[in-house]
Amino acid sequence: MAVALALIASLCWGMADFMGGSLSRRHPLLVVVLVSQAVGLVGVVAVAAVRSGGYDTGAALPGVLAGLAGVVAVSSFYRSMTLGAISVAAPILATSAVVPVVVGLATGERPSAVQLAGIGAALAGVALVSREPSAGGGTVRGAGVTLALVAALALGLQLVALDHAARADPLWGVATARLTSVAAFAVAALVVRPAFARAALPALVLVGLLDVTANAGFAVATTHGYLSIVAVLGSLFPLVTVALAHVRLHERLSGGQRAGVGLALAGVIAIAGG
Repeated sequence: MAVALALIASLCWGMADFMGGSLSRRHPLLVVVLVSQAVGLVGVVAVAAVRSGGYDTGAALPGVLAGLAGVVAVSSFYRSMTLGAISVAAPILATSAVVPVVVGLATGERPSAVQLAGIGAALAGVALVSREPSAGGGTVRGAGVTLALVAALALGLQLVALDHAARADPLWGVATARLTSVAAFAVAALVVRPAFARAALPALVLVGLLDVTANAGFAVATTHGYLSIVAVLGSLFPLVTVALAHVRLHERLSGGQRAGVGLALAGVIAIAGG
């Protein structure tokens, strides 16, 4: 179950990130994150109230920490996609898996040898996909890459915090995190007062639902499997985002990036079969 839930989370994150990044190029970033996060908050609270019963206070502190880390992650990531190629920013974000993998191994998790090899292959694949060829044959670096790396660190910390919140209650943990991030973005919106285009509302609602589904799926997955494995499988969302960017925006992949996609998929097979 953990593998399936983590892969579902990865699929939803990949679609949400592509849509969110694309919308951020046409609408104010603050509007995109606030509306999508608010929609997700309503959805997860409704489900938690029905499925989980009363609020578990054990999810409060790690949930708040996850929410604060999420504010940094989503803001930095969406901004990075407005400064560079989506097909480069997304794989860089996936290196966030390094943080929960290290935490999981440090706290006693012991995946099999095949699964460890799969983790290494998946992370190496993500690293290859994140390399964008430049005209001179090197790789492109700049503000977009720096912001993507900041987002990766923040997301890694968020995943660890969600894992701790899930030990009390996964759904209320995600709800607490989302409430924290929505409150932060709402305060910022009151100060900045960005313009809002109602035509974007349906797409923003879909982004919010996909993102919160991914968060909830990841949180539940950590209660059924190792954090180190779930985090790597959940970090494969760039494969979805890159594919959508290739099809919809005609962003081209280099030979090394295509090899990275294959390596990452091989890692998934090893993790699932180990």
